[in-house]
Amino acid sequence: MHYTSRMTLLGWPLVHLAIGPRSPDEMSRGIARGWIALGDVANGAIAIGGVAVGGVAIGGLSAGVLSLGGLALGVCALGGGAVGVLACGGAAIALHAALGGFAIATQYAIGGAAIADRANDEVALAFFQQSAFFSAANWLILHSRWLSLLVLLPILGSAFQRFKKH
Repeated sequence: MHYTSRMTLLGWPLVHLAIGPRSPDEMSRGIARGWIALGDVANGAIAIGGVAVGGVAIGGLSAGVLSLGGLALGVCALGGGAVGVLACGGAAIALHAALGGFAIATQYAIGGAAIADRANDEVALAFFQQSAFFSAANWLILHSRWLSLLVLLPILGSAFQRFKKH
């Protein structure tokens, strides 16, 4: 499934969707580049894909200012494995604050195994309660089942289109 909007900004399409190869003969993955990019590999201000790079990146492997994914790298990272200035995940490594089962940070950390200047204490807990990122991350974690459906919708749509053709 491929779509590129006609509207562009600074040479990039507003929306670029690239999932799968362009033809049945190809084996390549869809690479999307646009302000809003959705694809097997996505690069954009908002990037969603298996591999996503951008301002807001959501994917299996994601890198961005705000990064959500299986392995998330970014300023604010949320994922199974998260690395960033602020990180939240199963394993979280952060320059400033980390929250997770295994959390390592320079300043604040809370987790089953936490390493930081302030780890698993009242000061660290107060920091995490006042942080907008960690409050939002907590909300996302609590509602992740429903948010997963949003990720599945384009995949289901693509599968339905292919089924309909055959």
